[in-house]
Amino acid sequence: MPVDVRRLTLLPEPVKKTFLGWIDPIADGLMKAGLTPNRITTLSIFVILASGAAWAMDHVRTGAAMLLFSGLLDLLDGKVARRGGMSTKFGAFYDSSMDRLGEGALFGGIGIFYMRSMMDNAGERLPVLGLGLCFAAVTGAFLVSYTRARAEGLGLEAKVGMAQRAERIVFLGGPVLLFGVGPHGWLLLGILAWLTVISWITVVQRIAHVYRETSSERIVT
Repeated sequence: MPVDVRRLTLLPEPVKKTFLGWIDPIADGLMKAGLTPNRITTLSIFVILASGAAWAMDHVRTGAAMLLFSGLLDLLDGKVARRGGMSTKFGAFYDSSMDRLGEGALFGGIGIFYMRSMMDNAGERLPVLGLGLCFAAVTGAFLVSYTRARAEGLGLEAKVGMAQRAERIVFLGGPVLLFGVGPHGWLLLGILAWLTVISWITVVQRIAHVYRETSSERIVT
């Protein structure tokens, strides 16, 4: 049986569901504390902005830890919205918009890190390559979000893809928190290159998915 490439993901669905079940008590606690989804979203954006600033100032492990924490908050705002019956159209719009702001700040901070901290250690090529990969990665991240939003605007669902936001956060923040950026930043450079590739693969997966979903609209001549 052929593999449906549109359904390939980095984190298996059982793993995602198990983790989401673990954070249910945290969401319940936040609701009891009176925190609304929009307040949690606002807190998450401040955390990821701080993460980008930490990266830019060469505090990479702090930046990675803040990135992972912001990702947890990003999951919790949706959890609280659903479990507390507080889902709103504005909340969904606000959350998605702030996610894009956060990704821009994050990759901007990483780009500054390469230009400031790697220039003296590795000559001119590595910082420029790091900055270029930051641009490619953030463009891919934005397109992953845009393709889904545009499809939903057309009445379609396009949640498919191997590198949704949660995967990007985990596979960027986790290794850097544990191992740092590697000698002369090469580990981080490899992660950025990998994230760029899987983000663009996700864009192709979503385009292919929408193409297949709209196949009945095309007339064969």
